[in-house]
Amino acid sequence: MQAPVDERPRVLVELVLLLLWFLLFARLDAAVGTDFAAANANAHALQAAEHAVHLDIEHSVNGWLAGKPFLGVPAVGLYRLYYVVVAGVLLWVFVRHGARYRRVRRTMVAMMVLVLPVYWAVPMAPPRFALPGAVDVVARYDLFGQDSWTHPTHHTAMPSMHVGWSLWCAYAVWTVLRETHPRLAPVPWLFPLLMVADVLATANHYVLDVVGSVVLLAVSVAAAAAWGRLVAGRRTSRSEFPAEACRERADGSD
Repeated sequence: MQAPVDERPRVLVELVLLLLWFLLFARLDAAVGTDFAAANANAHALQAAEHAVHLDIEHSVNGWLAGKPFLGVPAVGLYRLYYVVVAGVLLWVFVRHGARYRRVRRTMVAMMVLVLPVYWAVPMAPPRFALPGAVDVVARYDLFGQDSWTHPTHHTAMPSMHVGWSLWCAYAVWTVLRETHPRLAPVPWLFPLLMVADVLATANHYVLDVVGSVVLLAVSVAAAAAWGRLVAGRRTSRSEFPAEACRERADGSD
């Protein structure tokens, strides 16, 4: 079987483009979800919907974690430092599995593009602010002491990108392992399961935020696949056009 074509772009170009894109995303993310009244109203509506279908477990799991500092500290560490795993997975795929890199990177970019309109249209206050009696576990056990945590400038809880990025990590590693080590392929999905428990217990997200993250990944994977087919089609057209032109000249055509 023919080996997959290495699809890694040039390192410096990729690094610069990713850095610029992440900076742009951070600026746009900070600009949405600033209507606090709407965010609280949406949070109350979401709580009512969860209560109607018996999914409102946030208060109970939050209360369980709040009194356990030996679990609260690592839970906060995971919540704060998850991006290290995201960066590590992206780097690992780039260096060791270039044939899969563009697919997982396109999925990552698609997630960032698709989530911003949702954040703009549906600002959402997290449970730590909108759920009566919720304990802000991250603020209680935070080692960084960031004032922005207790005085946020925007509310964008739906969908949870902590869960979204952990799902992306699992998808990226699964994409590689299902062909090279199929027995290990399910293991990466433990990471988003751990993150789901973390965001619920720390009162940062609702159950339906997690559902939204799953939908976001699924749509992003489909969008990235369509993007890849479009790029491949354009490359094929460009490669075929010169050959056709050569044949026409050889036949004496204008």
